[in-house]
Amino acid sequence: MSNSSKALVIGLGPVTSAVVAPILGDEIDFIDNPTPQDMAKAEGAIVRAAYVVDTSAFEKMPNLKVIARTGVGFDLVDMKQADARGIPVVITPGSNTNAVAEGVLAHILHLTKRLGPLTKLVASGKFEQRSKYSVGDLETQTLGIIGYGRIGQRVAHLAKAFGMKVIAYDPFAEVPSDMKVKSLEELMSTSKIITLHVPLTPETKMLINTERLAKFSQGTILINCSRGALIDLDAALESLNSGKLAGIGLDVFEPEPPKHHPIFDHENTVLTPHVMGLSEQATLATFIDAAKGVRDVLSGTQPRAIANELSYENLIKNRSTK
Repeated sequence: MSNSSKALVIGLGPVTSAVVAPILGDEIDFIDNPTPQDMAKAEGAIVRAAYVVDTSAFEKMPNLKVIARTGVGFDLVDMKQADARGIPVVITPGSNTNAVAEGVLAHILHLTKRLGPLTKLVASGKFEQRSKYSVGDLETQTLGIIGYGRIGQRVAHLAKAFGMKVIAYDPFAEVPSDMKVKSLEELMSTSKIITLHVPLTPETKMLINTERLAKFSQGTILINCSRGALIDLDAALESLNSGKLAGIGLDVFEPEPPKHHPIFDHENTVLTPHVMGLSEQATLATFIDAAKGVRDVLSGTQPRAIANELSYENLIKNRSTK
């Protein structure tokens, strides 16, 4: 239990106490496995990505003053409740940028170089059948990036090191003129590999569907390390079976953990359980940034980044008038 003279911060989902407690400081107690009583007293919460913060969760934490999400995704937080209660939702942009970008390249290489099927071929004693699988190249191939934020930009940098031509589409971010395309349709029809880096919104849900897949060039590789609901998996499986898609890499799913889908069994699918942003360095950096954000809010300082639609000042004002 917490020392009652100190503010209490709790971890929801696995949060490493040895990392966050020193950042929070001596004036804050941290509990990584809170009881209902701890939740009722908590003034701050560091929340792992898979943990749902809905109305029920908010009601269990009536003294809450700040939530920190590990990462930039906040679709599992009821943001209307957070705004109404005057609770800043701190996010940690940049902490896992490189890790996710490297994960994207790992998926691309796995599929381009046919590592999955070739591993099974050698393991099953069919070495002489190696010509059955064509091994591709990254050099000179066109990579289409949908969403040119931090991660999209880092993917572009890494891809160029492989000699790839990079194009990008983002109606909100500034894309360099030599990479910018005018429409999704142009990107989809001219890319050999496409990677998704957009948030999940009503406009982007099922962004990749039957209609959009039809615009892909034949033999495209599709990578999703962003949000699972961006892709209609039924449509993607049809495209894999027809050859429209040459491969698909998925690190994210809807829901998580996912129910089994037939696309999981396809030999040109590579799957990882939403861990590309959870490298050792990235996890450490994310915990540190989340703890800093919580510490800032509890000490009366504006945090570096919040996800709320309301400004930090208006959130605090909302809270103080209740």
